[in-house]
Amino acid sequence: MASLPTDFLNESTNLQVADAEVNIQVLKADGRVVPFHAKKIYKAIKKAERFLSEQNEAAADYDVDAVVALVVDKLIASETESVSTDDIHDQVEATLAEMGNLPLAEAYNTYKLTKKVKKLQQQDIELRIQSLMNADQSIVNENANKDSRVFNTIRDLTAGVAAKAIGLRMLPKHVSNAHMKGDIHYHDLDYQPYSPMTNCVLIDFQNMLREGFKIGNAEVDSPRSVNTATAQMAQIFANVASSQYGGCSADRVDEVLAPYARLNYEKHLETAKDWVEGEAKQIAYAEEKTRKDIYDAMQSLEYEINTLYTSNGQTPFTTLGFGLGTDWFAREIQKAVLQVRIKGLGKERRTAIFPKLIFALKKGTNLETQDPNYDIKQLAITCATKRMYPDVLMYDKIVELTGSFKTPMGCRSFLQGWKDENGNEVNSGRMNLGVVTLNIPRIALESEGNPEAFWNIFEERLAICKDALVYRVERTKEATPTNAPILYQHGAFGKRLGETDNVDELFKDKRATVSLGYIGLYEAATVFYGGDWETNPEAKAFTLDIVKKMKEKTDAWGNQYGYHFSVYSTPSESLTDRFCSMDTEKFGIISDITDKEYYTNSFHYDVRKNPNPFEKIAFEMEYPQYCSGGFIHYCEYPNLQQNPKALETVWDFAYDKVGYLGTNTPIDHCLECGFEGDFNPTERGFQCPECGNTDPQTCDVVKRTCGYLGNPQIRPMVKGRHKEISARVKHLHADCKSEQ
Repeated sequence: MASLPTDFLNESTNLQVADAEVNIQVLKADGRVVPFHAKKIYKAIKKAERFLSEQNEAAADYDVDAVVALVVDKLIASETESVSTDDIHDQVEATLAEMGNLPLAEAYNTYKLTKKVKKLQQQDIELRIQSLMNADQSIVNENANKDSRVFNTIRDLTAGVAAKAIGLRMLPKHVSNAHMKGDIHYHDLDYQPYSPMTNCVLIDFQNMLREGFKIGNAEVDSPRSVNTATAQMAQIFANVASSQYGGCSADRVDEVLAPYARLNYEKHLETAKDWVEGEAKQIAYAEEKTRKDIYDAMQSLEYEINTLYTSNGQTPFTTLGFGLGTDWFAREIQKAVLQVRIKGLGKERRTAIFPKLIFALKKGTNLETQDPNYDIKQLAITCATKRMYPDVLMYDKIVELTGSFKTPMGCRSFLQGWKDENGNEVNSGRMNLGVVTLNIPRIALESEGNPEAFWNIFEERLAICKDALVYRVERTKEATPTNAPILYQHGAFGKRLGETDNVDELFKDKRATVSLGYIGLYEAATVFYGGDWETNPEAKAFTLDIVKKMKEKTDAWGNQYGYHFSVYSTPSESLTDRFCSMDTEKFGIISDITDKEYYTNSFHYDVRKNPNPFEKIAFEMEYPQYCSGGFIHYCEYPNLQQNPKALETVWDFAYDKVGYLGTNTPIDHCLECGFEGDFNPTERGFQCPECGNTDPQTCDVVKRTCGYLGNPQIRPMVKGRHKEISARVKHLHADCKSEQ
């Protein structure tokens, strides 16, 4: 392995004390029992020294190795088999005082107390609410889809900070501690475990529309037109989103809605028989009227989704998957979805943020020129160059990676192939129970470039993640069907339960997934191999080993507990900043790791290297076989509106290599001067490069903030995400200039 970067640590240790010489177990404050490590005392003293210097005071001259050795001698002399962390802290403080270094002893005590206070503050409801009222950016900008200026969102955020504080108290102590320290991230603490809510879902629209459902006091019958069907879909989306905290998706929406479009056609055909002569003209009349109905229905669905607010204070995170239907009705639905998106919202033709569109590519259906739906693929390409969506799913690769074809739940969470007791494949109606993400870069930093230490810490952290995920499952099972009737009783989760049934009927036997997320493979490898490791086969193998070992663990947990534990490439919207900021505080500024002010999402190629799409796909294609519970690949492009064939070339290249591919291309639009392209990032938002406009009301700025698009002018991003997008924009501008 390559040597560590020279600026990896602000200090290094020459400790001669071997941990193996100290046969003592340490009792942690969260209840865990861990082996004693002398180096942790060393690091704590050095942090206290830095803490003292920040107060413009200096420690008396001392030998830190001698202090640690003396503390260890005292612990050994005590002949105890276990010691608490507080006892160790007392010994360190006393030893520093005995050696005449009272300022450092006091700083050490203050530093440790400060850490305790910070943890307690995270569990203090009043302080959390006060932070919200003071517009703490880590709270108000945590979710790029929530506009923190409006009343219902403020109310939800207020409830959320209280729920987080309570949730941290509810979690197992070692899980709560690991989350607060930044070793792991227990996602969506503002909802779960305070409430036993589920995460994301592939809604069973086919069942709900066919069999009917109930919302509130209204019993809703099966629709008799495509227009009514899409109106019902919008209501279902809103109610499902209000009953959970994650994304909600519709799979094969063109095929699901086709029977209702046929009802429109049959009605129009009957009308034509009364007023139009000749069968051919009657059919043409019915088709034209039905085509208009379909377009109106899909346009209404898009507008309804973008004007909805859920009880969570946000537009529902919605996804439409389509592209496989080949009959006339399914084709017209596909075309209408794309045409509506291309047209844009309102008189200003703004880019719609929701629903996320995902187009399925399949050999024999739409991939090649001879395929029956190839013309719709061309329309999808045009749409992607203008509106960034649709993303594309490669049919054969998705089946290979996940065991069956389906649209992801939310932006990237994939169900795995599953069959019911009768051997029928089931995708829609299944769900995810939540995510816990592991801070991979921190493990690498703590290992100080020692592979054995890395894997040991990795194992310890995975054990905490397992406990956190098992807790998520057990807490979710405490719900009753009456807590979320639309999910459990009226069809969104497929099988309909009675009021007293056990919700676990819909989770067990691996019907539901629960996800182990990760972040920062790039930064972890940088610790061991330097910042330009992507072409180093040994470094690449190291990162693959990380996700491979995670999959081995989750597979074993799944067999043990009967739920599908999946490895998930976290869409780390605010986590890119949270983990990096906490590690900067812990380890300092480290080149190519913390100095960027963000961590790289999942397995992605470092955006600063500006790889071309083919290089990026080839580099990333090996990872999803180990993280099939959630993944997506993005490619960066300059403006493609005049060169759609370039995008098709990438799609075709990717077809047998990756399962899920998104497009990043400049689509910002200035409503003042008409500029279309990429706005310049600023400290406070984005600026039109043509006229200098920065007004959010006249700047239609759309960026990928994670798996979904977002408008960072209206809903500001966290610092780390802004830095990452700034890097991407910089390289895209360079590409555009080189092409000119």
